[in-house]
Amino acid sequence: MEKTKYSKIYRIIHWAIAVSFLLLLITIFLRLTWMNKYNVAEIIQDYLSGTDQVLTQDQLIALAKKIRQPMWDWHIYVGYVLVGLFSIRFILPAFGHMRIQNPFAKNLSIKEKFQKWTYIIFYLCVVTSLITGLIIELGSKELKKPMEEIHVLGLYYLIGFIVIHISGVLLAEFTVHKGIVSKIVSGTKKED
Repeated sequence: MEKTKYSKIYRIIHWAIAVSFLLLLITIFLRLTWMNKYNVAEIIQDYLSGTDQVLTQDQLIALAKKIRQPMWDWHIYVGYVLVGLFSIRFILPAFGHMRIQNPFAKNLSIKEKFQKWTYIIFYLCVVTSLITGLIIELGSKELKKPMEEIHVLGLYYLIGFIVIHISGVLLAEFTVHKGIVSKIVSGTKKED
C-alpha cells in the first residue's frame, strides 16, 4: 500500500484559510440579516417608543452602525489575516509546497481540468476581493465606493466555490478517493 501525504504546512494553511472564510461569511451573514442597520435601528426605535426620547431615522441608523461596528471590525481583522495567509500560500510554491494548479498540463481529464480551473478562478477572485478590501480600508476615499461595489460580489463566488469544493470532496470521498477527508485532516491515508 502506497501512502499519500499532505504536508503539515499545507494542512495548516488550508484549514486556516477555511476558518477565515467561515468567519468572513458569518460577519457578512450577520450584516445582511440580524445586524442589518435597518433592523438594529428598528429595535432601537421600538425600545425608545416606550420612553420620552425620540431620534430621527438618520440618528437611528448612525446609532445602529455604531452598535454593529465591533462585529464588522472582525470582518476587517479576518480580512488582514487572509491577506497574510494568501501571501504565504503564493510564496510556498517557491519552497516546494502547495503547488499552483496547472490546467494546461498534458494528459488531464476533463474533470481534472475543471478542478484546476476552478482553483485558478477562485484564487483570482480571492485576490481581487483582498485587493479591493485593502483599498477600501487603506486607499483614497474616492476609490472606496467603486471598490465596495466590486468587493461585495465576493460573496457570490465564495459561496459558489464552497458549494463546489465541498460537493467535490464528498463525491470523491464516497467514490474514487476514499479517505480524502482524513488525508487533509491527518496528512496521510492508505491507498489500496
